[in-house]
Amino acid sequence: MAVNRSEQELVRIAKMNDLKDKGIDPFGQAFNRTHRSSDVSVLAEGKNKEQLAELNIEVSVAGRIMTKRRMGKLGFIHILDRDGQQQIVINKTVVGEEVYELFKSSDIGDIVGINGVIFMTDSGQLSVKASTYTHLTKALRPLPEKFHGLTDIEERYRRRYVDLIMNDDARKVAMIRPRIIRAIQHFFDNAGLIEVETPVLQPILGGATARPFITHHNTLDMNFYLRIATELPLKRLIVGGLEGVYEIGRLFRNEGMDSTHNPEFTTVEAYVAYSDMLGMMDLCENLLDSVANEVFNTTTFTFREKEISLKAPFNRVHMVDAIKDATGVDFWQPLTDEQALALAKEHNVEVEKHQRTFGHIVNLFFENFCEEKILQPTFVYGHPLEVSPLARKSVDARFTERFELFIDKTEYANAFSELNDPIDQRERFENQMAQKDLGNDEANEMDTDFVEALEYGLPPTGGIGLGVDRLVMLLTGSESIREVVLFPHMKHRQ
Repeated sequence: MAVNRSEQELVRIAKMNDLKDKGIDPFGQAFNRTHRSSDVSVLAEGKNKEQLAELNIEVSVAGRIMTKRRMGKLGFIHILDRDGQQQIVINKTVVGEEVYELFKSSDIGDIVGINGVIFMTDSGQLSVKASTYTHLTKALRPLPEKFHGLTDIEERYRRRYVDLIMNDDARKVAMIRPRIIRAIQHFFDNAGLIEVETPVLQPILGGATARPFITHHNTLDMNFYLRIATELPLKRLIVGGLEGVYEIGRLFRNEGMDSTHNPEFTTVEAYVAYSDMLGMMDLCENLLDSVANEVFNTTTFTFREKEISLKAPFNRVHMVDAIKDATGVDFWQPLTDEQALALAKEHNVEVEKHQRTFGHIVNLFFENFCEEKILQPTFVYGHPLEVSPLARKSVDARFTERFELFIDKTEYANAFSELNDPIDQRERFENQMAQKDLGNDEANEMDTDFVEALEYGLPPTGGIGLGVDRLVMLLTGSESIREVVLFPHMKHRQ
């Protein structure tokens, strides 16, 4: 299929062909790079022009040409590598006329290799004086205009590779994210937990309430779900005696997309035998404190123009108390489903067909009246039984030993004292199936094997799931999940 080329692209293609005619591969060979731009800065740190000249430090650097200018027999370029930009000075008398002509014909976006020595220009600019100049890759498309970059935010996400070239912040987030994940691993490893991997394809929907993606395995002639949670396989491992496990992995939920939701996202889930909800609160506080200090050396962050402190301890409030403070409605009182429905109607709370029970209405009150008021890290605990099919019951059996961590109106973590009573668990699954019959396509299915696993004996256990993408957003000050996911899902171009 013919490609419509701009005038600039046609000029670049002509230059590519000219390189071929000169016996130069437009798309290059391996280059022995010895230093990045950050290494050059370290080598020159604290040294003046004369000291650098005396040391005569040789380096080989490589990167993409971002700026280019000439002054007679001198050429100046900035090349971009992973760590930043480095100025290169190309002297015709040093590299020779033929190589200088090669430099002159280069374009912004081309990738080159430079051998040379570190020096300081008269204006105090740290530079590398080229002794050799090697063409590595011809860029056939021009980069966006320097001062505006990719101004269409949708295009930034679609063409992340261009965004990373033009946007220092995007590159910084891309490099900080794996450091955050390593810090999470360090914390759990140091706590004695074992990192494991569990299946992405699952035959039964469970572990959370969410709408799944469904796929088909041809050989087995079975439908599978892309996992919506890692919870149930991980708890099987606690039954098996591993006692403390965690997994950092991708989950998939066939739901809406907004600034905090992407259909494919990353979580860390951890389960600790002989712990409970309170133990998970302590673990969560210490995890965030540890990650923040390891990666950023602080627990104070600015997010959405608000100052957030991740220093433990966090606020702790029962869901019913939060609702009472916000609305005056007291769900500690013994209320029938009909009385709860009447309160919902009185307060203009919309209730779906499958939510016409006390527990669902309590949860709806919290979502409608309380979430928006939370700024600093807060553990909201005591979720109703109907919305917590995998959590242990509280003393008041209408509620469970479950908490969610909220920061600035957004949920970051979900944790339980895990339900380990197999008889109760079977009844919860049966109730979930009844909800599915009422139209709740996010309800869990009956997982008979998991119930059987519980019958072998799950010790009292605490479990937690934490959204990694949202944590990266908070720590890097990114206001959209698309800023911290390198390749977010997008609609097709119109």
